[in-house]
Amino acid sequence: MSDKAVLTLEGKQYEYDIHTGSEGERCIDITNLRKETGYITMDEGFGNTGSCYSDITFVDGAKGILKYRGYPIEDIAENATFVETAYLILYGELPTADQLRSFSGALKEHAPLHTNLKHHFSGLPSDAPPMAILSAMLNMVSCFHPDILEVHTSGKGFDKSAALLLSKVRTIAAWVFRMAAGKAFNDPNPNLSYCANFLHMMFSDPYQEYIPSPVIEKALNLFLVLHADHEQNCSTSTVRVVGSSRANLFSSVSAGVCALWGPLHGGANTAVIQMLEEIQASGRPVTDYINMAKAKNNTFRLMGFGHRVYKNFDPRSIILKKAVDDVLQELNMQDPLLDIARELEEKTLADSYFKERNLYPNVDFYSGILLRAIGIPLNMYTVMFAIGRMPGWIANWRELHDHKQRISRPRQIFTGSNTRSYIPLEKRT
Repeated sequence: MSDKAVLTLEGKQYEYDIHTGSEGERCIDITNLRKETGYITMDEGFGNTGSCYSDITFVDGAKGILKYRGYPIEDIAENATFVETAYLILYGELPTADQLRSFSGALKEHAPLHTNLKHHFSGLPSDAPPMAILSAMLNMVSCFHPDILEVHTSGKGFDKSAALLLSKVRTIAAWVFRMAAGKAFNDPNPNLSYCANFLHMMFSDPYQEYIPSPVIEKALNLFLVLHADHEQNCSTSTVRVVGSSRANLFSSVSAGVCALWGPLHGGANTAVIQMLEEIQASGRPVTDYINMAKAKNNTFRLMGFGHRVYKNFDPRSIILKKAVDDVLQELNMQDPLLDIARELEEKTLADSYFKERNLYPNVDFYSGILLRAIGIPLNMYTVMFAIGRMPGWIANWRELHDHKQRISRPRQIFTGSNTRSYIPLEKRT
């Protein structure tokens, strides 16, 4: 097979290298296309454009494969905590016992927020969007640590930056929830694990410490593990674009939070619960909505079914479904929305229409149900996504610097007016 692609333009031929990735995926390197031909390619949304070479995460949507640093997501989800997974994504290898102990210690050390940073919460309205607060506060954290504002991709500088972000994003998120609920902030407890500490800061009260059951803690760990990275999605690409300007890590991940905020990206599991609420409020049977989704001329969509990347099944959804079942059994919850979700899942999985089109419940369907069962309010769902995605954002920011990737600068085809002459104000009609 040729290792060159030949492009013919205006009777002249140009050759471009073909590169093959470690999993067999192939690309045509057109880095010099504009310089050599004067042409650019058009690919709205960059669905066919590779922006980088990366060894962090691999996704094969056709086969339902997801790997972190070569490890199948099924193995990681079964055996690793979120802290272990974060270390793997950040540093490329699973940690030894000593490395894990040191990494966990750094997360505990950096969990508290600076006293002055705590005061900033009091100046915000209680109904402020949690994602807006999260983005702002992550940027503000850097103001209290000027020693790591410069770009560090290795050594103690990077280690501290990564630990700060992974730890403080959890504290900020919990305090956003407490502020909105009108409750006092809970300081982090260094004696608790990463997920147990987060749940403590969320739900403990002065006279009643929240101690999660092992099933709940495991389920939250799993949720975060499954969201830790997912190739060059919108928010990760945003982190890399911002970082390519040599912006510091804090501002880059803050931009990632803003990208994730969009309902077409991080808001998918929120849309699942909103759909279930709509079905409940209508009083109509679930089958009516299934038939609406199947009708050609009906605009209604079942949220949380199918996936843009996974054309067969989402491997994360299979893993998370079991955790949802365990949590619901553990809590023995009586929730009409969860009953609707279960009926919807059962009927669609048995329906040939959905099976033929590979429209299976995806990770957003099950994560929405899981977060509701744990007690996470709807406006915090995307914040939870951001906590989980933080390792991937940090690792991608680091990688682009290590690869000395040039500043991102997409091109365009201009379709506006040609040169026009200025018209004085008194002559304009």
